[in-house]
Amino acid sequence: MSRRLGAVAIVTPVLVVIAVAVLLAVVPGQRTKKTVPGGLQPVVNSIGMELVPIPGGIFTMGSKPGEGAANESPPHVVQVSPFYLGRYEVTQAQWQAVMGYNPSSYKHPQRPVDQVTWLEVQSFISRLNRMEGTSLYRLPSEAEWEYAARAGTTTKWSFGDDPSPLSRYAWFGQQGDIGTQLVGGRAPNPWGLYDMYGNVWEWVQDCWHDNYQNAPHEGAIWSGGDCSLRMLRGGGWNSPADYARSAVRGSYSPQLNDPDNGFRLARSR
Repeated sequence: MSRRLGAVAIVTPVLVVIAVAVLLAVVPGQRTKKTVPGGLQPVVNSIGMELVPIPGGIFTMGSKPGEGAANESPPHVVQVSPFYLGRYEVTQAQWQAVMGYNPSSYKHPQRPVDQVTWLEVQSFISRLNRMEGTSLYRLPSEAEWEYAARAGTTTKWSFGDDPSPLSRYAWFGQQGDIGTQLVGGRAPNPWGLYDMYGNVWEWVQDCWHDNYQNAPHEGAIWSGGDCSLRMLRGGGWNSPADYARSAVRGSYSPQLNDPDNGFRLARSR
């Protein structure tokens, strides 16, 4: 974009406009950035992670009768307290800044970190909390994650029940290419959160439960369950559309990594 001096007085305003346009084109999500209602502003921490304020509220967790897998039922009402959630999945650059290495299979600083185990994510959180002088960073609970993915909606996806528009919002298995993509490359959900569907499956804090029988009615972590498995949500880059829904639940050993597993960070208020 640099040019020789000579017609500076004429070209400088044009160059400024071009520079702004290019920056908006390459910074993930900047052209369609949204914030949730309530007046609170996103938080940006020392490693450039942007966390969106999620308002408290009530929602129905799980799938409606006749929809989804058995482990997504019964639907139940949950009260969620306000919290912060990453606008994007944690990137490889952010992981590198905290952990000093990059385990990802599909390397690029602005792609989501992949190939991280649940246990490694716990180490990342501990180190980030020390760096920031706080104890507020954590994984979201399963209920918090679904509440944020739904973003006030009651349909299979935050944009409705028809999967046809999913490619506008998610990088998933019907699009051909192998591997993750830059975070923020698709449209955000109504609360300004990107890649809630697809790109990488996202670790959450909870242990596995076979279904929602006796599930708590508050959005905190559900205690008990089978902790030889930890929960993942949202689907990944190789998932079919039906696995990239708000209510879909996945599980994986906390000691194992996978090239389509990553995470998104929460922060308590």
